[in-house]
Amino acid sequence: MSHPAADIDTLAPILPRHLRDVLGSFTTGVVVVTTQVEGDRPVGLTINSFNSVSLDPPLILWSLALKAPSLGAFRAAGSFVINILGEHQEDVGRRFATPAPDKFAGVAWEPGLTGAPVLADTAAHLECRVYARYPGGDHEIYVGEVVALQDRGHAPLVYHRGAFCKIHKAG
Repeated sequence: MSHPAADIDTLAPILPRHLRDVLGSFTTGVVVVTTQVEGDRPVGLTINSFNSVSLDPPLILWSLALKAPSLGAFRAAGSFVINILGEHQEDVGRRFATPAPDKFAGVAWEPGLTGAPVLADTAAHLECRVYARYPGGDHEIYVGEVVALQDRGHAPLVYHRGAFCKIHKAG
């Protein structure tokens, strides 16, 4: 069924809450992105705005809200880690999604090749150098060049319609 072309200037504005609700129908993986600026404590936050960009060169991207308390740290850092959470790590996802003075308290991690924190026992992780940053409305878009990676084979933790979920395999 075809529709006549609409005059884009007369369309009703998209309300942020409605957009967020509709985007919630897209299931995403749960990722904690981490960094560390020399001399400072490590920082990290749970995101779901992560995806691949290029295989050659190996590039990924994610976005950070301009109002995020960690924006300054990520702007100052030259590297970050994408920690893809396993289905057993809902507590880690919740911890890094909530404001706290030290989100790393009680969380096992070690510095990666770039010095940015690699969380323990994740499904996988990608260590990245900052390749580029771009403005993106109320977010800043980070493109990272993958310099090291590991897949541990754990089933992933996913997020759908405002809730953490596990993948149930058929059969």
